[in-house]
Amino acid sequence: MASTVNTNLAALGAVQSFNTVNRGVEQVQNRISTGLKASGARDGAATFGIAQQQRAEASSLEAVTTSLNRALSIADVALAAGSALSDVLTQMREKAVAASDTSITDMSRAIHNADFIALRDQIGGIIANASFDGQNLLAGPASSSLTFLASTNGSVSLDLPVLDLRLPASPGAIASPAAAMYLGSGTALSSAANSVDAAARVSASLDYLNTELSRLGAASKKFENQIVYFSKLKDSVTAGIGQMVDADLAYESAQLQALQTRQQLSVQAMSLANQAPRAILNLLRDS
Repeated sequence: MASTVNTNLAALGAVQSFNTVNRGVEQVQNRISTGLKASGARDGAATFGIAQQQRAEASSLEAVTTSLNRALSIADVALAAGSALSDVLTQMREKAVAASDTSITDMSRAIHNADFIALRDQIGGIIANASFDGQNLLAGPASSSLTFLASTNGSVSLDLPVLDLRLPASPGAIASPAAAMYLGSGTALSSAANSVDAAARVSASLDYLNTELSRLGAASKKFENQIVYFSKLKDSVTAGIGQMVDADLAYESAQLQALQTRQQLSVQAMSLANQAPRAILNLLRDS
């Protein structure tokens, strides 16, 4: 290699090496500070693009899970109210059976009737309060349902049945199996015969109520299972994103140490390369 003072090739090579090492140090420091080996598209276009798509999927899963949790809350409120209705009807049947005894006095029957009416009138209030976020699954109309999103692309949905547990003003004939609330809003224990009829109506209404609550409970279980599935799926997606973009900090730390050593060597190489022109000057000075 020719010796010249116009172009110092050794110095240029040392500078290029120094700049390359500096860029490597910056990249490693960025990975260590962010914890990501691909924090932007420039760090790895394909990896970053796939990771962003999966982050969007994870966010969508979170949105769907929120919708499913809302549905589950609506169902839980309805089931709690339904359980309260079942307790009320059980007590009403007890009063009706007691009032159907022909041996009791009219005063005793009147006491049972007062308790019966007080319990009967609680039913409307329990149903009215069985609402969550504006939705009530106990107030009808029957044969309808609430539909909730159960997938991130909108292709899957789950339904909660709407029950009609309201007391009719004029109940019809009791069917078997029970298919309605047969206890009317004006039902009373005015006589032993009426009490026998009321007991039968309460019993049929209770059978219907328990059947409907079982149907609602089964539908609610589907939502619970879907929430558990989505939780596991989101964890898997999050883990997959981490495997793609998370930096191995132990490896990056070792890389940083090596690059910093190379950085120091590059500085020394530039210093040595810059001494060559001065050596030429020394030769000229000695001539």
